[in-house]
Amino acid sequence: MSLTVTQAYRFALDPTPAQEREVLRHAGAARVAFNWGLARVKAVMDQRAAERSYGIADEKLTQSIGWNLPALRRAWNAAKGEVAPWWAQCSKEAYNTGLDALARALTNWLDSRSGKRPGRPVGFPRFRSKRRTTPSVRFTTGTIRVEADRMHVTLPRLGRIKLHESARKLARRLEAGTARILSATLRPKAGRWFVAFTCEVKRAERAPARPDAVLGVDVGVRHLAVLSTGELVANPRHLGSATRRLRRMARAVSRKVGPDRRTGQRPSKRWDHARADLARTHARVANQRRDALHKLTTGLAARYGTIVVEDLHVAGMLRNRRLAKAVSDCGFGEIRRQLAYKTTWNGGRLVTADRWYPSSKTCSGCGAVKVKLPLHAHRFTCDPCGLVLDRDVNAARNLAQLVVAGSGPETVNGRGADRKTRLSGPVATKRQPGTAPAGKTGTVVRQRTTARHELTRAH
Repeated sequence: MSLTVTQAYRFALDPTPAQEREVLRHAGAARVAFNWGLARVKAVMDQRAAERSYGIADEKLTQSIGWNLPALRRAWNAAKGEVAPWWAQCSKEAYNTGLDALARALTNWLDSRSGKRPGRPVGFPRFRSKRRTTPSVRFTTGTIRVEADRMHVTLPRLGRIKLHESARKLARRLEAGTARILSATLRPKAGRWFVAFTCEVKRAERAPARPDAVLGVDVGVRHLAVLSTGELVANPRHLGSATRRLRRMARAVSRKVGPDRRTGQRPSKRWDHARADLARTHARVANQRRDALHKLTTGLAARYGTIVVEDLHVAGMLRNRRLAKAVSDCGFGEIRRQLAYKTTWNGGRLVTADRWYPSSKTCSGCGAVKVKLPLHAHRFTCDPCGLVLDRDVNAARNLAQLVVAGSGPETVNGRGADRKTRLSGPVATKRQPGTAPAGKTGTVVRQRTTARHELTRAH
């Protein structure tokens, strides 16, 4: 048995100056197609809106242009002779890259307006600038292969390009017939070009080393991850370690003559070199963080059958100016994303605890819940049972117990936990119903909420 997944392999390139110019020409063609399609869509939308304001019937309005990729491609093929007389100099995949990006952007905007797309609202697409847009081009058809020496790749219209690193990891799967290349995307980062192959890979089914084991993972700033087994994973703090160097390099950039859009001033060569050095340092920090997170998540997914993590509101954490830098350096969202697909690849499963589940406030011994637990309190002390434990280890054990118990706690709102922390265990018996102010203890809040629901149901 095998598992078919879509997986990407990315490799650094060493293109010649002529090849780099050719790639930039293709990326520019993609940008031209994107801007042309967006201008065409906006012109038709404005024309139809103006006609409606004049009282023209809908059936007599200017014919709308389709927002999907086939419709945009047909419109481009009909107008490319006038819009881009040089269109034959680039592969058709370059124009397809820009039109596909426009179709995706318009779809995301529509889904966001209609409520189909969760998360923050997505704005209407904007025109792409030559200087501020990262050049990119994707090839889906034509000759796309890894050469036999595994140090070269062949792409349509670009020919044979040297790799900076060996592609043996992908080449072995291609030779064995367990992988098929779907597309190849070229994009620069920190002064170096990369090619990413999107492949359909057949992965052999695996089983974790401990398939019946349940592991709770509590992520944090003091320790990158605290496991329910008591193991503490240190936080490497890659960004914090490089802050001094980044600050010095940023000062060097600010002292050079940079671009000025108001006067049309072009940046100096020294500004370009200083900015490139700063970008390489940022890329190095990002690569170190990615490497550490991959090693952590790969080890956890290979050992444990069930992993429980929290649904953290990372965007809300970043609003705290005191913690934003440290939270960004940890990569909480990336840990959960990697665990999601790696547990599937290794035959395990990932369980996400509700965002409002009080894992840190709940005693892992007796189940009593504290009303408040400030951030500066690193030790959890339970008054009813006397348990004294590190707060992160206690939270990790509570996460593991969610699966061991079979299901999460019963709550009024059905999300797995209430926004107001409810008291439980011996502490709850110390208060009589109606003696505490509303919103302070969960006992009173739950009774009043239940009564209100019953009254609403009766009416």
